Amino acid sequence: MRSRSDEADQFWQPLLADQPAGRRQVSRQAFAGLLSSKQFYAYDLRRWLQGDPGQPAPPASRWSGRNSSWQHLVSSDLILMPDPWEYPWFAAWDLAFHCVAMASVDPEFAKQQLLLLLHEWYQHPDGQLPAYEWRFGDVNPPVQAWAARQIFLIDGERDTVFLERAIHKLLINFTWWVNRKDDLGNNLFEGGFLGLDNIGPFDRSQPLPGDAVLEQSDGTAWMAMFCLDMLNISVALSDSDHTYDDVATKFLEHFCYIATAANDLGLWDEEANFYFDQIRSPDGENRPVPVKSAVGLIPIIAVTRLTNEVLDAMPQLADRLEWYRLNRPEFADAVHFDSVGHRGLLAVCDPDRLITVLRTMLDTSEFLSPYGLRSLSADHGPHPATISIDGQTFSVNYEPAESQTAMFGGNSNWRGPIWFPINALLISALRRYGAYCGDALMVDYPTGSGHRLSLDQVADKLTDRLMSMFLPSADGQRPCQAGLPWQDDIFFHEYVHADTGFGLGASHQTGWTALIASMALGWPR
Repeated sequence: MRSRSDEADQFWQPLLADQPAGRRQVSRQAFAGLLSSKQFYAYDLRRWLQGDPGQPAPPASRWSGRNSSWQHLVSSDLILMPDPWEYPWFAAWDLAFHCVAMASVDPEFAKQQLLLLLHEWYQHPDGQLPAYEWRFGDVNPPVQAWAARQIFLIDGERDTVFLERAIHKLLINFTWWVNRKDDLGNNLFEGGFLGLDNIGPFDRSQPLPGDAVLEQSDGTAWMAMFCLDMLNISVALSDSDHTYDDVATKFLEHFCYIATAANDLGLWDEEANFYFDQIRSPDGENRPVPVKSAVGLIPIIAVTRLTNEVLDAMPQLADRLEWYRLNRPEFADAVHFDSVGHRGLLAVCDPDRLITVLRTMLDTSEFLSPYGLRSLSADHGPHPATISIDGQTFSVNYEPAESQTAMFGGNSNWRGPIWFPINALLISALRRYGAYCGDALMVDYPTGSGHRLSLDQVADKLTDRLMSMFLPSADGQRPCQAGLPWQDDIFFHEYVHADTGFGLGASHQTGWTALIASMALGWPR
C-alpha cells in the first residue's frame, strides 16, 4: 500500500507542483473522484423493448413510449457517470465537461469518451445525440465541439486524427440542430430546457399556451458557440488539409447569421442591457421573458479570436471575410477588429455591449456570489419575475439552495445555485475577450466598487471564488461541507448554495464539478 501511495504521489506531483498545498489537495481529490466515476453501462434498447426471454412481455405501450425511436442504440461501454451513486448513466453534456477535466490526467481516455456518443450505435441516424437514459430524445446543449477542441489543446495540439473523427460526426449533429431546432428558419433556436431544468417561470420543454414559440437566448448562443468551435477545429485541420478551408468559411458565415439574429431579432433588450428568451406569437408579435438568468449570460461564451496569422494562412477564409465586410455589412458586424485592423474578434456580444452585461453579472446583488456566479439573479428574490401568456400567469424567484417548485421533480435547481459548467465557460470566455481587448477594457469588480480590473484579472478572481468553497476557512471548515464531521475528504457536489457555498444535489462526485481542478491549471481556454 505504501508503494502504491508513493506511485500516486509521483504521478500527481508534476501536474500539480505549481499549485499551493491547499489547492493541490483540492485538485488531486477532484481528479481522483473523476477517475473513480468510470462505470460499466449496458443498455440494448431493442432488447429492453422486447423484454427478457422467458419472462412476461413488457406492456405494448413501451413500443411507442420513451426511447422507442432509438432502437439502433446498443451500449456496452465503460463511461464516466455524472455521479456513480446517484446518476449511474451517461448524460451527453455532462460527459463533455467530464472529458475536458479528464484530458489533463488521461487525454486518450478523454478522447475515447468524447467520441463515444458520436458512434453510430449511439448517435441517431438523423444526427441527434442521445441526451441521457431517461429520455434520449431530450436536447442537451451542443458542447461536444467545444470539448473536442479543448481536449486537442490540452493534449498539445497534436492529434488531428481525433479532431477529424469528431468533426465528421459533429457536422451531422449540427445539421440536425439547424433542421430541427430553428422553427421559423430565422437563426433563433429553440431546444426546450437545454439542461437548465427549472431556470424559467415555466417548463421550457412544454408547448406554450396559444401556440406561441419560445426563441431561446441560450439555445441561440449555444449554436453560435458550436459554429465557432467548428470553425476553430477546421482551422486546426487546415494546416495539413486545405479542404477544411471550405468548412471554416461555412461556419464563419453561419456564425455571422446567428450572431446577427441574436442581436437584431429581439433577444437583446436595449433597456435592460441583457439577453432574454422571447415569446413569438403566431401573429408575429414577440416579447421578452424578463428573467435575469444564466440564459442571458450564455451569449458571452460565443466568442473567439480570428488572428491575422490564421487569415494569412487561409486566404480563402480571408477573402470571404472581406467580401462579407463589403457586401453584407449587416452580418459582418459580428466580426470586430482593433483600431489598426489586427486581431479579429468573433463575438455575439461585442465588447461595448459586454461591458453593460458585466455590470449585471459582476453585481453582488445580482449574479456575483462570494463563491462564483449564480444561475439566477438574486434581485429576483425581492422582485420575482412574472409573465402572462394567453391568460396564464407564470413567475420565478431567486432560490439560493434547493428548489421550492415541483417543476422537474423539485430535484434540480437552476433558480440561483452555482453550477460549475456555466461558470467555467464564462471564465474561459472572459479570457478570450481579454486576449483581444487587453488592458483597454477595464471593468468594476465588483460592480460599483471602483476597483478596476482587466477581463483576465476578473477571470482569475472568479476562479478564486469558486476555489474558495473547497478551501478551509479561518475556522477550519470548508464552506462546501461546513458543519460536517469530515473536512479532509472533499465532496464535489452537483451544484452549490449561492450564498454559503455549501454543496447540494448529488454529493459523491459529480464529474463536471471536477472542472475546478482544470480551472486551477488554466483550462478551459
